[in-house]
Amino acid sequence: MKTHHRLVLSLLLGICAGLTLHPYAQLEWLQNLNRYLLEPIGQLFLRLIFMVVVPMVMSGLILGVFQLSNHQGLAKVSQRTLFFTLLASSASVIIGVGLVNLAQPGIGLEIAQINADSSGIAKIQTNAAQAKPIVQSLLEIIPKNPFTAASQALDGEMLALMFFSLAFGAALANSQSHKTSRWVELLEECYAACLLVVDTAMKLAPAAVFALVFQSTFKFGYQILFSLGFYVLIVVLGLFLQQTLVYSLLLKVFTRIKPLAFFRQCRDIYLYAFATASSNATLPRSLELAEQQLNIRPEIARFVLTIGSTANQNGTALFEGITVLFLAQVYGVDLSLGQQVQVVMMSILAGIGTAGVPGGSLPLIMILTQQVGIPAEGMGLILGVDRFLDMCRTTLNVSGDLVIAALVNEQDRDS
Repeated sequence: MKTHHRLVLSLLLGICAGLTLHPYAQLEWLQNLNRYLLEPIGQLFLRLIFMVVVPMVMSGLILGVFQLSNHQGLAKVSQRTLFFTLLASSASVIIGVGLVNLAQPGIGLEIAQINADSSGIAKIQTNAAQAKPIVQSLLEIIPKNPFTAASQALDGEMLALMFFSLAFGAALANSQSHKTSRWVELLEECYAACLLVVDTAMKLAPAAVFALVFQSTFKFGYQILFSLGFYVLIVVLGLFLQQTLVYSLLLKVFTRIKPLAFFRQCRDIYLYAFATASSNATLPRSLELAEQQLNIRPEIARFVLTIGSTANQNGTALFEGITVLFLAQVYGVDLSLGQQVQVVMMSILAGIGTAGVPGGSLPLIMILTQQVGIPAEGMGLILGVDRFLDMCRTTLNVSGDLVIAALVNEQDRDS
């Protein structure tokens, strides 16, 4: 059986098993089975992947910048990456906001229908309250200590680690030292070793996909989807339109790549992204796919995909725009055109720098809702379905990274 067939089967089995056993979630033996067998399998897989994310980001980004600088291509690649990222993110938020205004999923939804998770809300409030002013956030992109940034990269310091890697790669490219080649060889060996670890971890992938998906469906079941079904449908529809229309259009206009063939080659990565709900966890596999199957130049793949795992969050931006307007409708907060434009702009910016881990966008949504006068308790409405939607939007985020890498690669080849 092919890899993607095994993953699809594991995904479907996990969903079916979780939904079937959800009514019996209080049985002690089922809880023990989940806690002591399935959860460790899922966490073992994720930890093996997360273990190599930091060294892979550092070595890949430094090598990418070094190679691009040597070919005088860094400025062009950076500009094209930024252009396509802003273009795709803007399109995603406009689609989301347009769908919410058209369908109005929050009108008529009774607050009492949802059992708000007060502990979850409190945690998000705490995270949102700890958010720094924008000037401070911009300054902290430059790390005082790159080792501290590396140790905290998966907890929100990834941009600082990327900045150090960019600066180090550029400095290495401009160095006249005869020892530069030793650094390059060391980084290439580090990158290759990370890929080897990833390949080893992938042997656990089918079991891990089953375990991760089972945990979500076993815990929440499908009941919550009935009360928030329209909202979930709008988010999924928005993500689908971004994938099938926007990404296809970008590939057709700016490249000679056939969208369907491109998406077919990426199907394994989509499944990994959906199961893990983490752009960071999927990054090593995305890099491997881009270089070995999509024929994207290694230096471009390493630069664009590594930056994109944090800075190109199309799915997250779309989700945030929909969620803020949805909650406004639920609470009867009438947002003016100017306020909706503010939501659009802030959603685009919030999509840049969102932690590439499950639930990383929730504190940013809390900040957005507070700025337009929506009660903090509104977050309780979406917590029950957030895991499923997180899996969906992460898939789009990862797909967007690969599309932009392909766009930049084709533009660079034609220039």
